[in-house]
Amino acid sequence: MTSKPHAPLMKKHSQTDLISRLKSRKILGVGGEDDDGEVHRSKISQMLGNELKFAVREPIGLRVWILISAVGFTVMALMALVFPNQLYEVVFEEQLSTTTISVRLYGGALLSLALIMWNGLYTAEKIIIQWTLLSEACYFAVQFLVTSITLIEIGILPNAAILLLLSRLLFLVVTMAYYHHLGRKPKKI
Repeated sequence: MTSKPHAPLMKKHSQTDLISRLKSRKILGVGGEDDDGEVHRSKISQMLGNELKFAVREPIGLRVWILISAVGFTVMALMALVFPNQLYEVVFEEQLSTTTISVRLYGGALLSLALIMWNGLYTAEKIIIQWTLLSEACYFAVQFLVTSITLIEIGILPNAAILLLLSRLLFLVVTMAYYHHLGRKPKKI
């Protein structure tokens, strides 16, 4: 039994044959626009989706804001944990009459929020960044309300407390602006 030599295989260079390549892409359903107007380069990107669609278009300064917030929350938490009496005296300009446990609990809560801020700084997921900003905004709103009610009950209005209220209001506005901007749907190009 002798084997017959086969004819040399002719390779078709579909990369150079434009018509064949276009036909193959049409059969695969790749290269044309889909319902969303997106053009997929491969069947895999068509199946998995375009990762650019999921990329977060962050507003300018968002990461800097989260860094400033994380550092601020950490510093305030450590001050409340280590020096509770001094922190209270700076804001309300009077001695702390009750135990320092409430200020230390406040410091613990701030430290927890600081950990959320540090986590939000290093993530790329839009939803985590949004929840981080929402947590920060809720904190600023609650602190503004609690401090305002406390000052009304005490009947004094020290300059440090006014500065604290104005800063919390400013921080709330900035945080909500970033939250709103991050939550908007990106414009189609």
